[in-house]
Amino acid sequence: MDQAGISKSFLDLVEIMDTLREKCPWDKKQTIHSLRSNTIEELYELVDAIIEEDWQGIKEELGDLLLHVLFYAKIGTEQGEFTLQDSIEGISKKLIHRHPHIYGDVKADDEETVKKNWEQLKLQEGKKSLLEGVPNSLPAMVKAFRIQQKVKQVGFEWENKEQVWEKVEEEIGELNVEIKAGNQEKMEQEFGDVLFSMINYARFLNIDPETALEKTNKKFKQRFQAMESYANDHGLDLSKMTLAEKDDLWKQMKTAE
Repeated sequence: MDQAGISKSFLDLVEIMDTLREKCPWDKKQTIHSLRSNTIEELYELVDAIIEEDWQGIKEELGDLLLHVLFYAKIGTEQGEFTLQDSIEGISKKLIHRHPHIYGDVKADDEETVKKNWEQLKLQEGKKSLLEGVPNSLPAMVKAFRIQQKVKQVGFEWENKEQVWEKVEEEIGELNVEIKAGNQEKMEQEFGDVLFSMINYARFLNIDPETALEKTNKKFKQRFQAMESYANDHGLDLSKMTLAEKDDLWKQMKTAE
């Protein structure tokens, strides 16, 4: 790795950011609040590229996100709150402190031990709860996954996937009871419990449920759009086809893949 080249490229980008903030009408008027939605969009574009394993896209989106990091740091400096150097030094200090098995004399031979040590160190740093670090604005599925990962670090965890599946079946049974009772509020609660349990089961299978669902979304979208294209090319109207006809067409598109 060319450290000198990386340093020059990084400083060049910092200088570009400084120039844009000074001279570009759009960049000059941005605040941390106006940038927020753009940053979220850039992050999701990176996520899309990762799902597709589009390395060129990943490279480009990482650059876009890096620009946003510099933008926030520039605004922080202008407001007298912090500098880019403060952020860099802060994360470096945090990483060294939270990796005592690398920079100290703590022993950690496996991933789970590292995670447990990490969470314990965060509590020692003043956090009152393991779940304090789970952002409220996370998408619900990602949040559930992270909550489950967090509480696992203090042993609040099922012993095996069979137990988790039993919980899934239990929650489905409770949902069916409320469906038969026609209690909408209770149905919603039990449906949420089913989803939470399924996410837990995915974790025991070493599956990221968010990624799995997104791949299914993508697959469904591609097949349905293929159906639309086929129908259009053959003078068919999907809205007027019977369910059986649409199901047959769906199977054709699936086979064509």
